[in-house]
Amino acid sequence: MTVEHSRPLHRGRFAPSPTGPLHMGSLLAAMGSYLQARHSGGQWLVRVEDLDPPREVPGATTAILAGLEAHGFEWDGKVVYQSERGESYLAALDVLARQQFLFACRCSRRDLFKAGKAGKEGPIYPGTCRQAGLADAPGRALRFAPAPGILCFRDALQGKICEDVRRETGDFVVRRRDGLIAYQLAVVVDDAEQGINAVVRGCDLLRSTARQIRLQQALGLAQPEYMHLPLIMGRDRKKLSKQNGAEPLDDSQALANLYRAHHLLRQKPLDTGAVTTVREFWSLAIANWDPSPLIGLREIAAPAAARL
Repeated sequence: MTVEHSRPLHRGRFAPSPTGPLHMGSLLAAMGSYLQARHSGGQWLVRVEDLDPPREVPGATTAILAGLEAHGFEWDGKVVYQSERGESYLAALDVLARQQFLFACRCSRRDLFKAGKAGKEGPIYPGTCRQAGLADAPGRALRFAPAPGILCFRDALQGKICEDVRRETGDFVVRRRDGLIAYQLAVVVDDAEQGINAVVRGCDLLRSTARQIRLQQALGLAQPEYMHLPLIMGRDRKKLSKQNGAEPLDDSQALANLYRAHHLLRQKPLDTGAVTTVREFWSLAIANWDPSPLIGLREIAAPAAARL
């Protein structure tokens, strides 16, 4: 007798940082993750990654959530705020410390630029404090020493990705010198506790994935499936982002914005005669979602209306 095992319910998420309102790049990421979740009959959650107060823009969280609602996104459950989840992050640090994955580091950015080898995301940490036996104290970061060796994972769009985290990135920060929890640890803990098993996000985070998998392994957490969407690039070849001055979305033009993002995701045109509302757009877009035209694509040109 053959026993059939049902596939776990797809649980995806969109996790914006409150550094400004939604723009076309963030709409693209939100749409891709939403379509993948809803087309799969799964759930879609929203998490606000508000762990870095110096970078936050007052009112941005409210504007982001209002923008999502204006564009017809409907999320499952309550919005989760990273700023309220400190205990979970400290518990994860405790687990890593007990397994001797962590060490205190006194190196400044200037020290790293002087001593570190240049990598794809800044200097590669040279291991300066790994064996120093420094006590954890104010003004010192905590770094995670990843397991050595090449780690490979398969991305739904970008194919097989391999990286030796220790060699290509080095020991990376999980708690900053100012005491704030670093993104890499927070996202791993949050995804696990929220039951996220399918991460759909932009290719700017593709380089973070191997580090996050190393953390998942050290913490004994399940590894989600990954799908990294292409980034919208401006005329200056920089990613369309809040930091690079991307224009905020006009919520009063929600349907037009959705059509533009849908086109950028290389989807077949919808029957405009059947779509007069945002709700009708989503009904057709979800039913016809096909990510295959995006396979191997990491960048797309910004439409004229969204150029920097």
